[in-house]
Amino acid sequence: MQRLTTLVFALFLTQNLIAQTIADFENFNLPFNTFLNDAGSTGKFSAGNISLPNNYNSDWMSWDGWAISNRTDNMTPGYLNESSAIAGGGATGSATYAVSYVIGASAMKLTNRGTVNGLFVTNNTYAYYSMKDGDAFAKKFGGITGNDPDYFLLTVKKYLDGQLSADSVNFYLADYRFANNAQDYILADWTWLNLNSLGSADSLRFSLSSSDAGAFGMNTPAYFCVDHVTTTDLVSSENPPVAAFQIEIFPNPVADFLTVHLPEENEEAFLQIFDLQGKIVFEKAISDVRERLDIRALSAGTYLLRVQQGGKIGIGKFLID
Repeated sequence: MQRLTTLVFALFLTQNLIAQTIADFENFNLPFNTFLNDAGSTGKFSAGNISLPNNYNSDWMSWDGWAISNRTDNMTPGYLNESSAIAGGGATGSATYAVSYVIGASAMKLTNRGTVNGLFVTNNTYAYYSMKDGDAFAKKFGGITGNDPDYFLLTVKKYLDGQLSADSVNFYLADYRFANNAQDYILADWTWLNLNSLGSADSLRFSLSSSDAGAFGMNTPAYFCVDHVTTTDLVSSENPPVAAFQIEIFPNPVADFLTVHLPEENEEAFLQIFDLQGKIVFEKAISDVRERLDIRALSAGTYLLRVQQGGKIGIGKFLID
């Protein structure tokens, strides 16, 4: 039975290639220090393997959902600076990023069904200073004494086949619930949020909650920013984007360290290991022509390995004793 499952999944991998895609939003080619909050007739901003719904009202020049920005103002408080990230630019050298203004929830749709491995997230400048100092609508986090247990929470869930999953990933954009006030924080840097645990999805749902809420809902400005959204998506082999090559793996069977021989020297590759249910259990960027992998954390069983190097994909299989 295990042999049959392995064969079926290996066939699946060859007929449905698994590609990793990063959406860094640089494809919008924004002029320096600008903000795009109107997606036009499409009603969405597309980058990598994702699309971000945008609702723009031309009568009121208002928007919600998602916008695209490369603004760098992390000093000016207030609503007029709703378009900037407190980090002062994009993540990991990127200039451009996405800003979400959440009314109820903001969706992130996948062009091809797959897994959102993760993304970088940070606070919006308007929301950051509202929490730090307070404003006409929202309180200063921690209150007068600094002891109020305030928080600003981002919750991510997935949709698959039209069903909203009960599983979620929670990430605190600000947290003042610590017994030691010195540990209280409002996020000011880009931070990686791992979303692998949500698994395969058609779309993600982002919602915000805050300890500062009143009769009309949350008082904290409902904004956050993301960048470098990384997805592992399925691409049908009817139009395959890459050519295949044979991966050399040894020893096989293996107990602790697996060596992978790449076909090209001095060219970075991305390696992933899948269990027989199709779950990613190991992934790493590699560059050595012979890469030694520590797989001691993996349980005994059969695994499939996928390497993308340049314009080619290689698939292999190995057994852990």
